[in-house]
Amino acid sequence: MRKALTGVLSLAVLIGTVSAAGASAGAATAAEPDAKQNGLAAVQGGEASTEDIKDRILAIPGMSLIEEKPYAGYRYFVLNYTQPVDHRRPSKGTFQQRITLLHKDTARPTVFFTSGYNVSTNPGRSEPTQIIDGNQVSLEYRFFTPSRPAPADWSKLDIWQAATDQHRVFTALKKIYAKKWLATGGSKGGMTATYFERFYPKDMDGVVAYVAPNDVVDHEDSAYDRFFRNVGTKECRDKLQAVQREGLVRRAPLLKKFKEHAAANGLTYTTLGSFDRAYEAAVMDYIWAFWQYSTLADCAEILPDAENATDEAVWDAIDVISGFGFYSDQELESSVPYYYQAGTQLGSPDIKQPWLGNLSRYGYQPPRNFVPRFLPMKFDRGAMRDVDSWVRNNAHRMLYVYGENDPWRAEPFRLGRGAKDSYVYTVPGGNHGSRISGLTDDQKAKAAAAIQRWAGVAPAAVQADPAKAKPLAKFDTRLDQLNGEIERDEVMLRP
Repeated sequence: MRKALTGVLSLAVLIGTVSAAGASAGAATAAEPDAKQNGLAAVQGGEASTEDIKDRILAIPGMSLIEEKPYAGYRYFVLNYTQPVDHRRPSKGTFQQRITLLHKDTARPTVFFTSGYNVSTNPGRSEPTQIIDGNQVSLEYRFFTPSRPAPADWSKLDIWQAATDQHRVFTALKKIYAKKWLATGGSKGGMTATYFERFYPKDMDGVVAYVAPNDVVDHEDSAYDRFFRNVGTKECRDKLQAVQREGLVRRAPLLKKFKEHAAANGLTYTTLGSFDRAYEAAVMDYIWAFWQYSTLADCAEILPDAENATDEAVWDAIDVISGFGFYSDQELESSVPYYYQAGTQLGSPDIKQPWLGNLSRYGYQPPRNFVPRFLPMKFDRGAMRDVDSWVRNNAHRMLYVYGENDPWRAEPFRLGRGAKDSYVYTVPGGNHGSRISGLTDDQKAKAAAAIQRWAGVAPAAVQADPAKAKPLAKFDTRLDQLNGEIERDEVMLRP
């Protein structure tokens, strides 16, 4: 829910390397980039078109080009698209929403990726894009800068408005990319893909949602408490708890260091209201942060014998995991849209952490504390219950992937009797970076086969035997380094 160590993510999501030049050479049904790129005619709806793909995209009303970046085998565009601030009252103003488009071929299927946050302006492929060897459209979530209306009416930041943003983009681009479409995203992006499917179930041909939390009843969070009682090994849990306790036992000397750190880095803490609240928030996040982005193997690196360690050692142990600077006004500024949504619709965890006894003064602080007070917030208790009920009873061609040791898995999406051709898989020992590539061989193949089938590109061999399924595009070092799922420079302990 807050900030996590930045270097550990690579341990969670990095997967092999292959050059971009070979991205389609070994794929069973991989297509060459749009023929226009090679000096030939592109194909539109079965008929030849000599119009350049960029011209076709920019002919869409409201679409404008920010820049085009070259990448071997693709065309990559960073775009703006004009969206209504309020889709229910489109005449009441518009804003510019950033989009990126990794174009391969209009004859290939397309993946619609959402992070739920900002959009990266560098080329990247999500795992489903690699699996189907397709195009990828990525959308910046409304209210994350620069995709923020001015002036900003924060009451228009809700899951329906955001899903309708996505629906309009899809409707506009479907005229060019007429083949199958899949929605995907990791964490809050997985939530976003789910909400899109709930409100516009006829748009996508399948959904692949990674590590997506599902906080159905916001005030009932005992599932998280059970998770932390049992995750990993007792030895690992004891070591983590000892470090966290020392962070609060030594509040006085470490708070002094915290203030010195703030002064040296020009950080202020008016949003939370005090240095003490901000300091404790970072300490309270320590164990959650560890399990979100570390693995059981990393337990060996936890500070041993925390009770007898120096103040500096305790500070460093917590800082490298939680990050003492995150709760500053400067760092929180970019996160306000998330905390606003968490406090109005999405919900957020409230964990007890009984091993701390009475050392905590504020408990696990709610989203309201991380949003400036001039923004009004009222929680909608029905929003997540509606989505959860819809997924249980109506999920069709939806695939969820979770990590066994990821705290956000404590409250996952579940499939009910009404679900059809839908699946939930769990990566053994996986954290918040869990992907299909981390599943057992059998499940990995089944997941890939389903995705290719939904996208209409399953090779004959896979149709006959799903166990033979594998990504149609080879791994590319640059495009797939973070697998397109986490697009922020700094990984947060938010979903």
